[in-house]
Amino acid sequence: MTDSAQHRAETTHTKLEHSARVMKASAVEQVDSADHRTELAADRTVLAAERTYAAWMRTGLAALASGIGARALLDGVVADWLIVSTGCLIVLFGGFCFVTAVWRELLPDIRPRPAMRRLPAWLFISVNGFLVLVSIAAFVGLLTID
Repeated sequence: MTDSAQHRAETTHTKLEHSARVMKASAVEQVDSADHRTELAADRTVLAAERTYAAWMRTGLAALASGIGARALLDGVVADWLIVSTGCLIVLFGGFCFVTAVWRELLPDIRPRPAMRRLPAWLFISVNGFLVLVSIAAFVGLLTID
């Protein structure tokens, strides 16, 4: 082999070696990037579950207020039995929303584990349990109003 051919072979070998190192580093970066995107997706799932919980809570609170307000709003407009039944149905729907909010919040088992901490289950259960009791009290109150 001539010196010129040997030099070209060594140059080609050096270029291939450098290219292999660059590709290996790039592959490691891609794997790290994919893992990071997966972790971020898990965090977004936690935040989406919290937004869903908030939506159920808003709906439940609006229904509770609407059911209680139905008496004052509809008094003298429609029959009393219709006012009571409508108010009770709306208040019961509010209670349903409070129970569903907890159920939906505690349901997701997010994989991989998100980096952000979720709110504790006891907090959801205690707050929503109280609101269910308020809904029951409003329901009974609507039934007993003369």
